Amino acid sequence: MTGVPASAAGGPSAAKGGPAGAAVSGVAPDAPSDAVSGTAAEVRASALPEVGIVAGAASETDGDSGAKPARGGKIAAAAVNQASVWNIANLLTMLRLVLVPGFVALMLADGGHDPAWRSFAWAAFAIAMITDLFDGHLARAYDLVTDFGKIADPIADKAIMGAALICLSGLGDLPWWVTIVILGRELGITLLRFLVIRYGVIPASRGGKLKTLSQGIAVGMYILALTGWLATARFWVMAVAVVLTVVTGLDYVRQAIVLRRQGIAERKAALEETEA
Repeated sequence: MTGVPASAAGGPSAAKGGPAGAAVSGVAPDAPSDAVSGTAAEVRASALPEVGIVAGAASETDGDSGAKPARGGKIAAAAVNQASVWNIANLLTMLRLVLVPGFVALMLADGGHDPAWRSFAWAAFAIAMITDLFDGHLARAYDLVTDFGKIADPIADKAIMGAALICLSGLGDLPWWVTIVILGRELGITLLRFLVIRYGVIPASRGGKLKTLSQGIAVGMYILALTGWLATARFWVMAVAVVLTVVTGLDYVRQAIVLRRQGIAERKAALEETEA
């Protein structure tokens, strides 16, 4: 730089705060302290806009600052969520939905009483029930839970079970009142869950899981063309399934009432606290 001695680059005089060092700072060696303070203030003031720009940029990119994400980020997130629909858990659920019409066709083939076709129908029903055990576990274990799965999974469960019960009753193999009790309970509890979802979620109980297992075994035994003591045994298995269906249904109703009362009490307490 013109007009700056070579010692300004770090020579001895600069290190000792001599005249050359003062020249670098832009202040005369014998300048009053007020002038030095004024110069420092100007330097700090000139640096503030740059600091503000850097801080503003950091606040825009910081996720914890509360700033809204960019539009492109929302689109990318939506794309990821859309792609996540095609995971193994949802594919198993889709398989159960596809199996429903195939199962009905196999059940009603050749008048609906042919042992061979009934065996094929049982195989389709067994695959649907087995996949029902795995898709939910896979979704929770590997973080594959999606909105599609939450809606489609219970629909697939009710569809395959409802199709089996209606076909069996239509063929005269199962009394209609059994079908009405089981399907009425399933549809009623599903509706009840939606009604109280604003207050919370009714968790699945061990009794509910045992009910599902007993229903699957009983219906599977009725689908097969069994004779002898096996035909007698399936009657008692179905009786156990019906009892568990009714008992667990009443328990869900009790839980829904308790959950609703708790939710109303919590909302009332929160309202009173805000008004106080």
